[in-house]
Amino acid sequence: MSERYRLLTSVAIVSGVLGILLAVRPLPAERLFAAYVLALAAIGLLHFVRAYRGELDPTPSRFEQALRERARATSARPGVFLVMDREIELGILHAGQAHRRLLPLLRAAAAARLQARHGIELERGSPAARALLGDEAWEFLRPDREPPADPFGPGVPRETIADLIERVEAL
Repeated sequence: MSERYRLLTSVAIVSGVLGILLAVRPLPAERLFAAYVLALAAIGLLHFVRAYRGELDPTPSRFEQALRERARATSARPGVFLVMDREIELGILHAGQAHRRLLPLLRAAAAARLQARHGIELERGSPAARALLGDEAWEFLRPDREPPADPFGPGVPRETIADLIERVEAL
């Protein structure tokens, strides 16, 4: 239904009601005409607001644009990647989170790669696994790694995590 049709229909209905009320005369004619004018003003204001809202093309603020871009980027990623992003960020912030959650994920990935491609089990702590991972990666991914002394201290640096991921992918 177009706006013009709505406007004309509303004015016609209000005018019809005025005609009926003038015939019946429940109120003095002055009050009926005052109510009629008020109803027409309300209809006109409503029509103006609807027209203004429809014609206005607001450009979103930079904040709204950033939120939309982030929502698009977030929705484009599968849930598994979002979980991994969160685990990495928590592992960077807190040593305890890195020890309990991030490093076991990386250790499981390394164990799967070592088993599938080289027939080596990481969990047994074999020297072959240590040689393939390298000494630095082994210190983070070894199965008998001790918990950190301060679990709320800083976690694993971002660069180290990136190196560990590259090392696991290279297996």
